[in-house]
Amino acid sequence: MKYFELNDGNRIPQLGFGTYRLNGSHAVSVIDNAINLGYRLIDSAVLYENEGAVGRAIENSSIGRDQLFVTSKLPGRHQAYKEAITQIQESLYSAHLDYYDLYLIHWPNPKKDQYLEAWQALIDAKKFGLIRSIGVSNFEPEHIQRLIEETGVTPAVNQVELHPYWSSKKVREFDDKHRIITEAWSPLQRAGYAMKEDLILQLAKKYNKTPAQIILRWETQINVLPIPKATSITHQEANLEIFDFELTPKEVTALTNLDKDDGRRLDPYTMEG
Repeated sequence: MKYFELNDGNRIPQLGFGTYRLNGSHAVSVIDNAINLGYRLIDSAVLYENEGAVGRAIENSSIGRDQLFVTSKLPGRHQAYKEAITQIQESLYSAHLDYYDLYLIHWPNPKKDQYLEAWQALIDAKKFGLIRSIGVSNFEPEHIQRLIEETGVTPAVNQVELHPYWSSKKVREFDDKHRIITEAWSPLQRAGYAMKEDLILQLAKKYNKTPAQIILRWETQINVLPIPKATSITHQEANLEIFDFELTPKEVTALTNLDKDDGRRLDPYTMEG
């Protein structure tokens, strides 16, 4: 597994495993398989209601805890400082973990305007040893700029919607400038229409890869960390096999230019999860 260096001195795998809508014993089995195949970054969230399943899969694994990179996220309803600290503790209890490698604020919820308070809670939770790296999710540049100006602490990661129809160019440019790693949720676009694009099909044929592998490789080459979810072992294996080829700069640009004005599925200014 290749790694990105974070701006706080830690490192993070360049490819992760998403767990959205994975729950119960099925989730444990799927995550078990992913870890056994070589995934080391497991992404979860309070809102996914599966921190317990993630923790059980980690307990089942023969891989040392220090070799795994586990993420969870603070929901919008707990952004008040004291509630945030308590929720981080509950997240750890749910997963039977002593620490999270990365903890994110799930949404900025600008209408409530408590994300600065939540950020201070994450900063302090890191000082307490509950979290090793802290970051945000679905934050626009103006939200992150405020965090930096008010606290002097820059997020290590910003997880956002990103796929061939929405490359999050503005966010990526800001993140790159501030040495923030951009993570991609829905990296293969959940509806899957992008995998039928002529350009992607042509590149898949050229490199003898699947359309999904072309998309994931494009994302890593634009300095993005994708976290695809796959329930089948076949797809889990395939998603890992993206580092044995490289797209040309021209091909990377062409894929980025697939952006659509209406390509985004969710608006971070209105979501309150």
